[in-house]
Amino acid sequence: MIKLLGILIIIIGFILKVDTIAVVLIAGLVTGLTAGIDFIKILEILGKAFLDTRYLSLFILTLPIAGICERYGLKERSIELLKKANSLTTGRILSLYLFIREAAAALSLMINGHPQFVRPLINPMAQAAALKKHGKIDAEDEDKIKGAAAAMENYGNFYGQNVFLASSGVLLTVATLNKLGYEVTQIEVAKASIPVAILAFILAVIQNYLLDLKLSKKYKGGE
Repeated sequence: MIKLLGILIIIIGFILKVDTIAVVLIAGLVTGLTAGIDFIKILEILGKAFLDTRYLSLFILTLPIAGICERYGLKERSIELLKKANSLTTGRILSLYLFIREAAAALSLMINGHPQFVRPLINPMAQAAALKKHGKIDAEDEDKIKGAAAAMENYGNFYGQNVFLASSGVLLTVATLNKLGYEVTQIEVAKASIPVAILAFILAVIQNYLLDLKLSKKYKGGE
């Protein structure tokens, strides 16, 4: 049981809000030493784990970068930009992003992500379009727009990725069906996914259109 001491260290460290990296490193060292692993070998394991997952730091960096952008006027810059595009509304921006996201997923292009794309770019633009058109919106509608922006990411990813015949979802579907005795190929699954992706896009566009209507009706006096 002493080999589980590292887990206890992590729990205590998180409760006390001690530096996360330090807690994890200490827990790793203690776990290795109690397991009888040489100290140098422990360092080699930790170093290899860092090198194998170093790309994750790119994801982590997007969070503070998004926060810095918001702190220094990302929404205000979005409003200034949208003043030059009178036809763009909140719903139209969200529908445009869904089209781009779904098309990118169908081509297996990695243009996506809530922290990398939706939070720092799509949501501020959608919020700015609402402010530009209606002058002001309340906190409830701000949350609705945030939710709609996040939903476009989910719709595009979920319904678009299976159009690409080499995606993990298609491969998993084919493998599962083949094991169950149904002979299907990747291209067949991809073809079957196309009408579903188109229908999902149409329904989402209608959803965004209704969002615009609700905002216009609620803030009619501010237009």
